Amino acid sequence: MEIKNKIKWCFDKAEKELKYGRKHRGLIRIKPNIEESKKYNMKSEHNISAIDYFNKGGFSDWSMSAVFYSIYHCFLAILSKFGYESRNQECTIALIKNLKEERKIDFDDRFIESLESYRESERHESNIIEKREYYTYGTSVAVEDKEEIRKSIKLCKDCLNQTKKIVFGD
Repeated sequence: MEIKNKIKWCFDKAEKELKYGRKHRGLIRIKPNIEESKKYNMKSEHNISAIDYFNKGGFSDWSMSAVFYSIYHCFLAILSKFGYESRNQECTIALIKNLKEERKIDFDDRFIESLESYRESERHESNIIEKREYYTYGTSVAVEDKEEIRKSIKLCKDCLNQTKKIVFGD
């Protein structure tokens, strides 16, 4: 029930913000939009290219941000297909989890888990949020383990392939 409560909070938050003439930072229902989904997929592909570009250019620390956004844009592509707009990462993840729980999408848990925030005791070394925060806010200027970059690119490509199946029904 925790996910349902989070989603309700996200809709309520957006409604309240819109009521006061502000840009919402939650969830709203929109008309399903496959064209927008295509654009999010293209953005995800762009970010996959950026991972390698940053790595080869000596800015591999920025690769982890591109990994995060590649997967996140896949999530937004799925939401757009189902008629949702999200402007909040936690809301996006909660809605993706809900769509999966309701069997509306067949989506690998590893993509969801890679973007979830964890309490300190539950941290996992493959969590993209943790890596992005480490490389964005920390002092490291390089991802020393080049295998980490390769695995991250594969994760993004796998996520994009599943997203395309969900959006376009392949």
